[in-house]
Amino acid sequence: MKKIQSGFTLIELMIVVAIIGILAAIAIPQYQNYVARAQASEALSLASGAKVAVAEFANTNGAYATTCVSTPDCNAEYGLAAANTILGKYVSEVSVQATSGAIKVTFGTGAHAQLAGGIMNLTPSAAGGGAISWTCADGGGSPTVTTLLPSSCKMP
Repeated sequence: MKKIQSGFTLIELMIVVAIIGILAAIAIPQYQNYVARAQASEALSLASGAKVAVAEFANTNGAYATTCVSTPDCNAEYGLAAANTILGKYVSEVSVQATSGAIKVTFGTGAHAQLAGGIMNLTPSAAGGGAISWTCADGGGSPTVTTLLPSSCKMP
């Protein structure tokens, strides 16, 4: 009587484990970047209300607010809530800067390690009337968030 082979050989199993290891080594870092980029998009979403307020103020007054230079943020001047009350799951504050109308979004400690403590700046074009365009950039915080900014951000 002949015995029929059943199951896999050790070499076949080792090849499968090696393939799974290679795929995991590629997929896990890519997934981490995906998570960080998704969290960074929350910043753009939370800043959208401030963008509207700044653009409306500039179009109405012909310039950005200048009377709030001594305060840490100009949110009240633009009719926005205090900076530390505009927050999300990954964003700790959204503030409008004096004289330039730039919006500074700070990522909180709940954000991905590549974002936590980082800053995203949204800088408006000149307030000469008409349409205002926005430019996204890293705000100088640590870590830098330039590579994780949403693709809808117009980079300088």
